[in-house]
Amino acid sequence: MELLEKRIIEDGEVLPGNILKVSNFLNHQIDVRLMDEMGAEFARLYKDTKPTKILTIESSGIAVGYAVARQFGVPLVFAKKHQSSNVNEGVYSASVWSFTHNQNYTVVVSKKYINPGDKILLVDDFLANGNALNGLIEIVEKAGASVQGICIAIEKGFQNGGKMLREKGYRVESLAIVDKMTDDGTITFRA
Repeated sequence: MELLEKRIIEDGEVLPGNILKVSNFLNHQIDVRLMDEMGAEFARLYKDTKPTKILTIESSGIAVGYAVARQFGVPLVFAKKHQSSNVNEGVYSASVWSFTHNQNYTVVVSKKYINPGDKILLVDDFLANGNALNGLIEIVEKAGASVQGICIAIEKGFQNGGKMLREKGYRVESLAIVDKMTDDGTITFRA
């Protein structure tokens, strides 16, 4: 998506360790017009899937997930990284390693929000190694629902997550795929 790539070039920042910081428009401060455009593009790409729910992981995936859910007119569900006292009924859970935070999370979704037979679109802001998405897939499978596709704002194509998920047979649509980032801030997108 040209609009997202342009924004990454203009406002993104390459940090040491292959980190792409896009906090001022995607995952700390949200550009709502850009989110609307991204949601519309995912709706166009997945119009054939007829999802019943959108599933993401807190917290950075929520804005993108909301934009997609709004386009399809279906609920947005997000996996919580910590089971809180207000999520006290049965849950589906999965273990997810976060390279950004260098720690393991047990993510949970209340059993009342994903049902057998639900058609789920998974959404996240970034795809690098695929750990978060593997956790969400595990939750969907435990619920007896099905993954209709995976919507990614920015994929790090030089890491193995996208390749691994596609090899497993999942349809992955990424609006921007970064093939290379250099220490001087140069970002190369997949053509």
